[in-house]
Amino acid sequence: MRAAMKQLGYVDTYHMMSCSIENPPDALMWMDALTAKYDGIGAPFTRADWDQLLGHCQAVCDWPAIAFAKELIEAYPEAKVVLTNRDVNSWHASTMKTVFWRVMDPQLKALSYVNWAAGMYQPMLKKFFDTFFEGDFEGRGKDVFKRHYQLVRELVPAENLLEFKVQDGWEPLCQFLGESIPCGEKFPNVNDNRDFVSRSRRRNRMQILNVGVRCLECSLIAAMCIWLVAMLWRM
Repeated sequence: MRAAMKQLGYVDTYHMMSCSIENPPDALMWMDALTAKYDGIGAPFTRADWDQLLGHCQAVCDWPAIAFAKELIEAYPEAKVVLTNRDVNSWHASTMKTVFWRVMDPQLKALSYVNWAAGMYQPMLKKFFDTFFEGDFEGRGKDVFKRHYQLVRELVPAENLLEFKVQDGWEPLCQFLGESIPCGEKFPNVNDNRDFVSRSRRRNRMQILNVGVRCLECSLIAAMCIWLVAMLWRM
């Protein structure tokens, strides 16, 4: 959906990658929002808070935003909502092998202690699954999925809601949003999760390399300081 929205001109469409890859510090605000909603610690987010986090975007999709469907719908009652329908069983099986696998990834957990980006988004990702999916994605994920869809249907006025499947293509989406159908362009199908694990492990390796480089830099600086102190002591 993010790729499709970008093709329609919604260039800044917020997505899980916006937080996990493109701007990890966003995870700090998402963590504040999750803590306020589920733990009662801190003030619930207002429209001003959501504007601070998402105000630069033209559209929002995917996690962690789905945990705040009610709050976002109430904060932006004028917004149009596209409910992308998927078979719950195929969705659950796919997520078990991708995002949930990432939550349980021991490399990412270890990196969260030494890498600045992983240290922000890994705790937030785990918090998201522990709260929105009630700490049991494997057992309760499908039920949460169904309740989430029902909640959205109850909250959004019919004129602002589109029930959509990506197989439907451009026409219903463009008609709903009041956009022109992209000429000669197929509806994007870029959500291929077959290489999700390999991409995640490659990202882990890059973060490990980053940690190694920083450790080397610190070691060189420390060695230089020791050398300077020794030289001054001899003088």
